[in-house]
Amino acid sequence: MSRRPNIEKALKLVSSRYELVHAVAKRVEQLMQEGEDIFIRDKTKGELVKKTFQAIEDIANGKVKVIKE
Repeated sequence: MSRRPNIEKALKLVSSRYELVHAVAKRVEQLMQEGEDIFIRDKTKGELVKKTFQAIEDIANGKVKVIKE
């Protein structure tokens, strides 16, 4: 069963959708440096999720702080 990322929660932490897209892209770049595969194993449930999904979840859960440049 597929899950959806918590976009609404992540949007509350940024000022616009554009800023969220930019932050997610930066986070995905960081995750891609850890490995070339587009999937990553979710540490809590042990299932494979896309790195874009994980990036949104990281922002929504406060694991990654969005800094305005």
